Amino acid sequence: MPIDPQLEPLLAAANASEATPMWELPAPQARGVAKQMSFAGAGDVEAVARVVDRAIPGPDGDIPVRIYTPAGSEPFGVLVYFHGSGFVIFDLDTHDGECRALANRAGVVVVSVDYRLAPEHPFPAAPEDCYAATAWVAANAAELAADPARIAVGGDSAGGCLAAVVAQMVRERGGPPLRFQLLVYPVTDCRAGHPSIVENGEGYLLTREQMLWFIDQYLRTPADAQDPLCSPLLAKSFDGLPSALVITAEFDPLRDEGEAYARALEAAGVDVRLHRYDGMVHGFFQMSAVLDAARAVIDEAGLALRRAIG
Repeated sequence: MPIDPQLEPLLAAANASEATPMWELPAPQARGVAKQMSFAGAGDVEAVARVVDRAIPGPDGDIPVRIYTPAGSEPFGVLVYFHGSGFVIFDLDTHDGECRALANRAGVVVVSVDYRLAPEHPFPAAPEDCYAATAWVAANAAELAADPARIAVGGDSAGGCLAAVVAQMVRERGGPPLRFQLLVYPVTDCRAGHPSIVENGEGYLLTREQMLWFIDQYLRTPADAQDPLCSPLLAKSFDGLPSALVITAEFDPLRDEGEAYARALEAAGVDVRLHRYDGMVHGFFQMSAVLDAARAVIDEAGLALRRAIG
């Protein structure tokens, strides 16, 4: 299918921009540029019953989290959410709108995790933070008005990678039990060798060059890309993983690796739904102000979460 007409003005402006490419900037400056861009397609944020910022213990210091509690009857299911970032950029604020919307659509508590970013904190800092946050949520579910038997993990892009990795870590480390994983155009193979990374590598917001820069910031050495905690598609087994919704976008460089992960889950007998959004690009999950598809994917994710843990 062609690019969705609602995306055309945004892509035209991005492709005509003469701004310095992100991969030519120091990471702190790149974060500032990326944060401004991330708010361009965001709509007005939704009200939820309660939002609390706090810090929880991590493997190397406290981890900031933001906790969204919806209206409704306790105990709630709980989604531990890892924001997209390329492992380098973004934070709790850039994904505030999506977390609010998911809390309301699903009727669950959402705990958004501000894990450590590369290059200051390369792999495996991020997955270890995300696992620690998930374990903390399970151990402190009562404080969150949540049910420890109804926990899901989720995330978009790099956050989708981290959600998939945490699901594998939980299996290998003996808990806490997870019910569901929400994977929105996830990174699943940091070797970056799938055809879509070339096919969709220019002109669709996320470029191949930008993705390779993210990976280079994240890895300590190229050998890290072979580690399943970095590239969950390379796991020896997908048995026993929680059910999943995997969202991909037609014109996304990460499309093929996300869909390969869904097929690997399905082959292992995991209950998985794969939905490719035709005409869409990487990042559309955050564009609810301008895209009907962005509003649709939030609704789809919320319904899947409600059915799984709500």
